[in-house]
Amino acid sequence: MSTSGYAPGQQRPLASYAVLTGAFFAALGGSLAAARASGREIDRPGALDLALHAVAIQKASRLIAKDKVTSFFRAPFTRFQEASGQGEVEEMPRGEGMRYAIGELLVCPYCVAQWVAGGLAVGHVFAPKTTRFVSAMWAAQGIADGVQLAYSAGETQT
Repeated sequence: MSTSGYAPGQQRPLASYAVLTGAFFAALGGSLAAARASGREIDRPGALDLALHAVAIQKASRLIAKDKVTSFFRAPFTRFQEASGQGEVEEMPRGEGMRYAIGELLVCPYCVAQWVAGGLAVGHVFAPKTTRFVSAMWAAQGIADGVQLAYSAGETQT
């Protein structure tokens, strides 16, 4: 199957995307197979765990993809563009092939969220109490961010 006509004149590292997608599913599937082989119960989380993990995934994904302090982690794959407020930065992927694809992944909180969710799902199977603790920490930070923004908005209104 040819992908040459997919995005003429644009850099779309489809083979690198396929490798990253394969790595994600291999890691997730391998972890779940190991859990099953070790006799661990694999069941869907309850509603409270789902809500807790959802808020944690959102916050952790933004920390990975946008936080200025975590820019050292993204720097080999991205180029700084500008500060974007609230301790975040805008960056663009750089390079080509796998480097570019990883850069695209790392600057997109929506894209990183899948990886964070996979990690929390595996954590929930192998170490549910620890995973809930970590999720609670990130969820609390995410909620605190919302309170900070509301407080700042209230200050500017008076």
